[in-house]
Amino acid sequence: MLVATFILSASQAQEIPERKTSKQEMKRKHHRGDEFKSLNLSEEQKAKFKALREENRTQMEELKKNDNITVKEWKSKMGALKKEQRAKFQSILSDEQKAQLEKSRQDRKVEFKGRSEARAEKMKAELGLSDEQSAKLKASREAMGEKMKSIREDKSLNDESKKEQVKELMKKQKEETKSVLTEEQLKKLEEQKRKRPSRKKIV
Repeated sequence: MLVATFILSASQAQEIPERKTSKQEMKRKHHRGDEFKSLNLSEEQKAKFKALREENRTQMEELKKNDNITVKEWKSKMGALKKEQRAKFQSILSDEQKAQLEKSRQDRKVEFKGRSEARAEKMKAELGLSDEQSAKLKASREAMGEKMKSIREDKSLNDESKKEQVKELMKKQKEETKSVLTEEQLKKLEEQKRKRPSRKKIV
């Protein structure tokens, strides 16, 4: 959950891949920041979190300086550090705060589902989708959601592997969407994408 707020992204020249922050990730961090503020942490907890951040920063710096490990070893060590930090983060929170975080997570899921359904209805109206097409696209989205959840919860995968699998999953869903739409609907969809206001890229 919020542990990603405290875990810094690390990169290493030569073979360690550099991780770029996506717009979706920026939004998630924003939500986590809001949730963190709503926990009403005690001064003692704040001090512990500060110490935890410093500890994590030191560990990351030491890992970055290690030139004698492969990418696979780096990913493994990174995963172990995150797991350790997550456990320490949870140990600082009270049962009530943990329950509050879980409730916030569930509320976000409901909110996301509502926005997703609204976008689906808008797409149906703008593209003139039939009920059959809408049902197929909905089934595809739900199947993708389940697969995404499985990937996120798979503890045998490191972050980079999860990222690659999610990327491949999204590519497949895009192809499935194309197979459901007619040529005319695909053209409308492409026109809508071109008309959307461009956003400044985050450097």
